Amino acid sequence: MHRTLPPRISGLTHNRLISSQRARFLSTHSADVFADAKSAEFLAAAASASSIPRLHGLPEVIVTGRANVGKSTLLNAVIGRRNLLHTSKQPGRTQTLNFYSVGPEPGKLVLVDAPGYGARGRPEWGALFNHYVQYRKELKRVFILFNAKHGLSDIDRAMLQSLDEQCQSSAGTKFTLQAVITKADSLLQSRNAGNTVQDLQKAIFEAAPTCLPAIVTTALKHPHFGIEEVRRSIADACGLV
Repeated sequence: MHRTLPPRISGLTHNRLISSQRARFLSTHSADVFADAKSAEFLAAAASASSIPRLHGLPEVIVTGRANVGKSTLLNAVIGRRNLLHTSKQPGRTQTLNFYSVGPEPGKLVLVDAPGYGARGRPEWGALFNHYVQYRKELKRVFILFNAKHGLSDIDRAMLQSLDEQCQSSAGTKFTLQAVITKADSLLQSRNAGNTVQDLQKAIFEAAPTCLPAIVTTALKHPHFGIEEVRRSIADACGLV
């Protein structure tokens, strides 16, 4: 499969990979989806394949990445809550698949926070994630996160390649793949910030041609940026636009 490389990113401004007309359309509807932050709630945790909950058939998206890449912090910002998801500077805090509803009862969609992979990960966490991705019919998009400052590791590339192959496969559940670059504020003092992000974009594309162009974000320090783009991507994946 071939597609055109994303345009060069200038600095750490908002991602401009979505056309302005489509972005205006999506922003209105994604704002509706995430308007009621107080209605978001924790639903369930799954430590094994057999404990993955049966919910109401709502569309789901899952967030993965290396331990301490900022998954929980990003999801808190997307939902509009400061501490619905527990965050920690200690890698490996998330050890189960955690399911959260978004929207008034019965909800509009479900966000799933996955345990981190890498040196702090565990084989059973990877097996649980793989089972969910392969068999969960409600899954619409996998969001894979990368730290802006750290770039891609070998295990990141392996994850991208595996998910890319599943996106192209006719077997199993069908989902799309979206990259997100986190902690972009860590590059603010760097003169080569734009080049660093562009190099990361290129590496992601080379590992996973089906992956949607990465959204550049910062969710820990204010002002946040990239959060609306993530919301649009979620709403779009879930068919809510």
